[in-house]
Amino acid sequence: MLRRAWLLLAPVLFASAALTSHAQTPSITSAPNAPATPRTPMPRDYRGVQIHIDGIFVTPIPNAPFTASVQIVSHQVMPDGTERVVKTENHIARSSSGRIRNERRALVPSTFNGKPRLISAHFYDPNTRENIYTETATHIARQSVLPRPPSTPAMMRPPDQQPKFPGVTVTALGDQNLGGVTLTGTRKTRIVPADQSGTGKPVTITDEYWYSAELSIYLIIRHNDPRTGEQLVAVTQIERAEPSADMMQVPTDYKLVDETPPQVPPDSRCLAGADNC
Repeated sequence: MLRRAWLLLAPVLFASAALTSHAQTPSITSAPNAPATPRTPMPRDYRGVQIHIDGIFVTPIPNAPFTASVQIVSHQVMPDGTERVVKTENHIARSSSGRIRNERRALVPSTFNGKPRLISAHFYDPNTRENIYTETATHIARQSVLPRPPSTPAMMRPPDQQPKFPGVTVTALGDQNLGGVTLTGTRKTRIVPADQSGTGKPVTITDEYWYSAELSIYLIIRHNDPRTGEQLVAVTQIERAEPSADMMQVPTDYKLVDETPPQVPPDSRCLAGADNC
């Protein structure tokens, strides 16, 4: 499974010097059901699969510093049979204190040479709960202090902590070694019924996740839907060292905007007539 993922990723990686961009999970939306008729009911209207490519969630834990690149490749077969391959490359980092940095860069054609345009960056410090999103276009950094530590997205938790969903078959793929890092693999398979797939026949959606317990992140994520093609997310160029100070800070030419919500005094609920005062 790992070998196949890297074979699919390799042509794009070696064709260009560069590849978190908002990543994509296919979802199916349907129009409201039509009025009932005595005939065989028609399937719900199909509006197309919507693609969203997520990057890698960097767990904000201490004493595990690193820097790395996140390569994202999307391979689609269009209705006319032509193929569309796009890619991007994000840079991620975590300091010894647990502070993290993530990025979102533009998707570019597979033939693109250079560094994809930076759209935004994300910084989070678990010690202060300071959360910052920077916007490259406006040079604004939106800062807030979270009331509590953020929870890890459900699909980014370790394999043994993944939520269970009806209709999803989970298969353990065992451990494999990649570049000296042990990865634990999980495959999730879901079948979309023929009357909901938009193709007139059942569609099998497959997701593979390869998790590194040492780094507490997923190093490879592979998503396959016959209707949208295949998306690969892979962490490469891992350096287990402290990231540079500049990489972990908001650039000095950005304007900081504090968006922390004002705290409401507990007694103010009583003024509003709350029953539990």
